[in-house]
Amino acid sequence: MFDKKNLKSALRLYAVTDNAWLGERSLAQCVGAALAGGATFVQLRDKQADQATLRAEAAGLVALCRGAGVPFVVNDDVECALAVGADGVHVGQDDMACERARELLGPDAIVGVSTQTVAQARAAEAAGADYLGVGGVCGTATKPEAGVLTPDEFRAIAAAVSIPIVAIGGINAETAPLLADLSVDGAAVVSAIFAADDITAATRELARIIDETLPR
Repeated sequence: MFDKKNLKSALRLYAVTDNAWLGERSLAQCVGAALAGGATFVQLRDKQADQATLRAEAAGLVALCRGAGVPFVVNDDVECALAVGADGVHVGQDDMACERARELLGPDAIVGVSTQTVAQARAAEAAGADYLGVGGVCGTATKPEAGVLTPDEFRAIAAAVSIPIVAIGGINAETAPLLADLSVDGAAVVSAIFAADDITAATRELARIIDETLPR
């Protein structure tokens, strides 16, 4: 299990998988390439997979991430996370309640929660969240239903909680410098990593920009 005392630094470049971008490449191949490029956290998000497929995907990624010393969580599926020995889960506002996920996974697991308001952020922290995913930063084709928050809204959420925050939504090499004004600890990225022809190179460039943009 990943040591949560290192969680804040692990959130700097948070890779969220999306099989729609993989083409002929395997999920494990693409995640391995992202890890080689400097991804510091991996979330398996596959809303289309059945339970058996999701567990098979998760089991493969657990081994990859553990070998790289990078935390690995499953989106919205506590049973899968428990079955494969993942480090935890990430849940949205319409998924399993954070409090219930914490109860099932125990105190050592990582539980992240997607939030868009100060009230949601405070509720998630009170329910046992270890970090928040906040966004969007920009509009995104990955989650077109997600709204875009202003810098003031990001800063208000950051001021309202004591747990780390990772920004998400439309972050790529061009938009990553916007993070400097948002009071966040890292960036969660989907297509800018997994849609890239050279995932390792794209991840390495994002890591460089984020290191220049966000203080350690």
